[in-house]
Amino acid sequence: MTSAHHLILGGQRSGKSRHAERLAMRWLAQSPLHSVTVVATATPSDAEMHERIARHRADRPSGFETLEAPVELGSVLREAADAHRLLIVDCLTLWLANVLMPALPAHGDGAGALAPGWPDLKADLLSALRAAPGPVLLVSNEIGLGVIPMGAEVRHFVDELGRLNQDVAQACRHITLMAAGQAFTREVEVWA
Repeated sequence: MTSAHHLILGGQRSGKSRHAERLAMRWLAQSPLHSVTVVATATPSDAEMHERIARHRADRPSGFETLEAPVELGSVLREAADAHRLLIVDCLTLWLANVLMPALPAHGDGAGALAPGWPDLKADLLSALRAAPGPVLLVSNEIGLGVIPMGAEVRHFVDELGRLNQDVAQACRHITLMAAGQAFTREVEVWA
């Protein structure tokens, strides 16, 4: 596999989205046929998130198209993928929260149970990613480096995000870890 896909991991406010945008600007400069589409997964669940989404939109370079994919990410990638279009998925963490968190009951009951449809949605994303003819930059949080969460639901989420990041990394040529706005990138040996 010679995928041009790139997984960009880091903590909150580490510079993940900005790094993805810089890479996308380089892609645009390579050919007048190139385009960029941001596949946004966030939903405005409260006033702060609404403001955060608006700030991300305003900060994006002009000419970037935006598609919304709060749940059906694989389908949106499949429809938008093109050899001349770079896709930025921003971000896998919020996508996973959209899928898993509404399905988790309150007060710890059922912790660790997979949300209905989650295995299929994840498989669909991975299939769409492998089939994408153009490059895909995937932004995700690396949240497993800190203190182990107290609640079973949060531990379950951290575990699933770690598994998702590992699975997505298998379809990527490059992996970047962002820290304090600095990119640490590694080209990955991809196994067939």
